[in-house]
Amino acid sequence: MLSKIKWQLLGVCCTLLLFTEVKAQSSASTYSALGIGEFNYSGLTHNQGNGGLGISFGTGWNPNYVNPALQTRNTIFNFQAALNYKRINANNGSETADVDGGGLSYIAMSLPFKPTKFTMGMGLNQLTSVNYDLEITSQVAGTDLSSFNTITGDGGISEAYLSGGFLVAKNLSLGFHASYFFGSTIRTNQLSIFDTLGTQVGNTSEFYERLTISDVGFKFGAHYFFPVSENGNLHLGAIYQRIGDLRGKAFAKLAAFGQASDPETPGDLLADDLRGSVSIPNRYGFGVSYERANKFIVGLEGQYQDFADFRSFLGDPLQLQQAIKVGLGFEYVPDYLSVDNLAKRSTYRAGFEFQQTPYVLNNTQINDLGINFGTSFRVNQLSVVNLAMKIGQRGTVDSGLVRETYVNFSLGFSLNDNTWFYKRVFE
Repeated sequence: MLSKIKWQLLGVCCTLLLFTEVKAQSSASTYSALGIGEFNYSGLTHNQGNGGLGISFGTGWNPNYVNPALQTRNTIFNFQAALNYKRINANNGSETADVDGGGLSYIAMSLPFKPTKFTMGMGLNQLTSVNYDLEITSQVAGTDLSSFNTITGDGGISEAYLSGGFLVAKNLSLGFHASYFFGSTIRTNQLSIFDTLGTQVGNTSEFYERLTISDVGFKFGAHYFFPVSENGNLHLGAIYQRIGDLRGKAFAKLAAFGQASDPETPGDLLADDLRGSVSIPNRYGFGVSYERANKFIVGLEGQYQDFADFRSFLGDPLQLQQAIKVGLGFEYVPDYLSVDNLAKRSTYRAGFEFQQTPYVLNNTQINDLGINFGTSFRVNQLSVVNLAMKIGQRGTVDSGLVRETYVNFSLGFSLNDNTWFYKRVFE
């Protein structure tokens, strides 16, 4: 009876993975208006608490999404889901505004078919997210008229993945991660013209663009560790993700307000489900971490993508460059054997993240700097609640740009079971 219940639960989980629309890492950033949105570099909730550490080290209590090779550390069945909330204060040097966004962050599962030797994983996550709402007033060149633009965007590229980690030699694991990318991004630009008295001139026009993606990609990972002392291990990890040309179709139209999204209404149809692709550069990651068994972990990791190779679907002119992320993370467990003291057996995390984003505006590089905090505590013998918070700043008010000060929260629930893939000795 117990086995039947377990496989029914697994069926429910797989159904969620197939039919749930994930709004992972939902962004409210002004800069998600550029390219195809804001990329997710920081992994799951437990990774977000320690600077995104996950290429060189993983924990058996949570699925390993960043580096699939580390799934061999998952020796128990694990199902995890998380919620995300982000609040931003945007400042352009003269005005400020508070914006926010959030939702279901991800769903992840690990299945240790042969514990310590071979573990599969599956889940839903987000490659990119788009969520912005801008209002821009400017003077029409050579006239006394002024223009008012309302620019909005929403959506992103989601990812349904299947992964596996294999122990191929002593202390050496390799992993693969196959992704199906899907989703759509909708962008609108509504333009109104006013005279010096504030009276509207003519009618409001609207540009509408919908980009839909459907394609596959791959990620490969490696992990190796070796003892450096009686209880100390040094971990090395690397990942390579090939996304390449993501195929899709685009619809774009210029028309009167409220009519641009309808292909049957009057207007200038610029793309009618035009098929093409978005070219996203390969992603590389490397990391090293030191583990004091059951006590603490400290690690340094980096990721790199050269967005000079980026090509947009409709050929939008974008000046992009290399994206670099560096993360320094630390986690500590006071006493993992403490049965009666929840605080002592909990895991505490802290980290630092620096990102050189691929965006260059007005000859100014847009950087992102943040500090991370997190914790995990057990709610029963095996299951865990993960909390993470990141406080950071992106951009600058120089050169007419926007500086964003943000706080990002993530709450994850990790449900574990150690009886799924072990043979019973006693009934």
